[in-house]
Amino acid sequence: MKTSKECVDFIRPVRDVLDIIHGKWKLPILICLSFGNKRFKELEREVEGITPRMLSKELRDLEMNQLISRTVYDTIPVSVEYSLTDYGKSLDDVIVALRNWGKKHRNKLFTKS
Repeated sequence: MKTSKECVDFIRPVRDVLDIIHGKWKLPILICLSFGNKRFKELEREVEGITPRMLSKELRDLEMNQLISRTVYDTIPVSVEYSLTDYGKSLDDVIVALRNWGKKHRNKLFTKS
């Protein structure tokens, strides 16, 4: 039989993950970056519905949590590119598992039993 402490020990790291990737926009941003490095405007176009202000905030949060990196190129005008870090790439299996479960769930809801 599992104990209350085991339950708490199981919940804590899951909560940590949810605290980092919570919200409407972080996972879509991470998914877009998993297809390659992107500039701000590219992300704004691909993550449909996100405002520039929200994108900027979410990118800062993801960078602070070391999931993405921001590279500034010395061009005229200055170019900025975002990419997944190796640490960010470590979420790939989690994101694929969420996608697979989501597809099954959608199928279950929209298929008559």
